[in-house]
Amino acid sequence: MKAQNISLGEKDYLSPTEAIQYWNLSNRKFYAFLKKSQYDFIAFYRTRKLIIRTEFDKYLKKNPKVKEELANGESNQAKKRRKAQSAAQR
Repeated sequence: MKAQNISLGEKDYLSPTEAIQYWNLSNRKFYAFLKKSQYDFIAFYRTRKLIIRTEFDKYLKKNPKVKEELANGESNQAKKRRKAQSAAQR
């Protein structure tokens, strides 16, 4: 089986981009978060930084506020659309 056919939930190690996709995190916030400190859920392979999926999952469960802070928020376009819809309903 090729690595491309494995779902993100089955992988042991995720690239930061895959982690962002898997947990629906903000790209900018997650990379800033990774720069802040050394974490137990990060593994290095040569120059690549990898996220240990199960360890990061445990970290997020212990720190639910972190996941909320890193979450990919509603886009500005979606906010404008919602605001316009609520104004039209008035």
